[in-house]
Amino acid sequence: MSKSVAIVGAGPVGLAAAARVLERGMTPIVLEAGPEAGHSVRQWQHVQLFSPWEYNVDKAAARLLVTTGWNSPEPQVYPTGAELLERYIEPLATKTPLRDVIRTSCRVTAVGRAGFDKAKTKGREQAQFEIRYQNGKGPETLRADAVIDASGTWGSPNPAGAGGLTAIGEREAVARISYGMPDVLGKELARFAGKAVAVLGAGHSAIGTLTDLTTLAQQAPGTRPIWLLRGTEPAKAFGGGANDKLSARGELGARFASLVGSGQVLVEAGFPVAAITQADGRLRIATSSACCGRSIVVDELVVATGFRPDLSFLGEIRLRLDPAIEAPVALAPLIDPNEHSCGTVRPHGARELVQDDPGFYLAGIKSYGRAPTFLMITGYEQARSIAADIAGDKEAAARVELELPETGVCTRGGVESGSAAGCCGGPAKQDVSACCADDERAKQTGAAGCGCS
Repeated sequence: MSKSVAIVGAGPVGLAAAARVLERGMTPIVLEAGPEAGHSVRQWQHVQLFSPWEYNVDKAAARLLVTTGWNSPEPQVYPTGAELLERYIEPLATKTPLRDVIRTSCRVTAVGRAGFDKAKTKGREQAQFEIRYQNGKGPETLRADAVIDASGTWGSPNPAGAGGLTAIGEREAVARISYGMPDVLGKELARFAGKAVAVLGAGHSAIGTLTDLTTLAQQAPGTRPIWLLRGTEPAKAFGGGANDKLSARGELGARFASLVGSGQVLVEAGFPVAAITQADGRLRIATSSACCGRSIVVDELVVATGFRPDLSFLGEIRLRLDPAIEAPVALAPLIDPNEHSCGTVRPHGARELVQDDPGFYLAGIKSYGRAPTFLMITGYEQARSIAADIAGDKEAAARVELELPETGVCTRGGVESGSAAGCCGGPAKQDVSACCADDERAKQTGAAGCGCS
């Protein structure tokens, strides 16, 4: 009898997982909270991806698409989110056999073992998973032999507060706060044109929004981009420039550095947000809830401080997560931004992702917890390995079938080194403590490492 696999989320990784499960002769059931597949992608469809098409199309999904007469995009072209939807996600969800297994407007509310609460062990592994979800008809339940949670993190952004907590007054001011990467040059132009806009964050979403705001300032006088940076070293956000193997990412960092240098972006470094108050239709953002901190007054605030996984519906699943990163414990050492990041991660799969409830897996960006270094192609490799593991093909599950691009910049313990300094050589293959391939090879010979740390 064919195994049934419930997949939470019909984004790129969820659809790839469904394609892999189907290819293995099993039955996928995809539950998507939004009204269409790729719902989260639709929220950032104005954004250009940092990786070209060759890293954004799953091979099993492509095999399904080819049977429909699909023309694959040019591998080296960088798509926008809208192009990813139009040329890949939508035809995959509507023109292949996946259309019959996707259930939209179905928000998962709970996952557990049928008849077993979290504390009960004997016979637990033989019980099917019970998935509860809400749709337009009310609460529904389905059972499956395995579950892949690829629901992403878009719906749970990090707050503005520097300590990971919501800033005082943040909830009350939410009408003037945007999270993630708003479309400041498109559908939300009127909201930001001619306004003083503070952008909080140090990642690519923050610098992309600030870059767009400088373009808007040329069209709408009075638009003032202000960069709120919790740290004290703005240059860390500029990235690897020409050394970055993902050239679009390197170009963005280099362009942003020039905008900051020319004064088109006002920088407020060392600015940990503690409180937000409203006065006269504007926001006062302060580093202290008392009277002694720094503050600025703006019209709008964009919070681009990353995302975190929503674990609320997994309370009855036996999860083994790193307490800091909230990623599976075997994966966390590879992606912990405090200790290890080459911008790429050693390819990994079911072995690193399986939980203490066998048959349950976190996949895609949700598997990275709070770490920001996810690449879509990494999620596709996860999907391949997980499907093989569920099917019982342990050899294929353990095999690595992916080579990731080098970024050209390694960071370890907050220290950056360029590839010219001998760092990287590609991601480490086996040693989770290694920063990169060069570091791994050095340690195998008895040396302390390659020196980039």
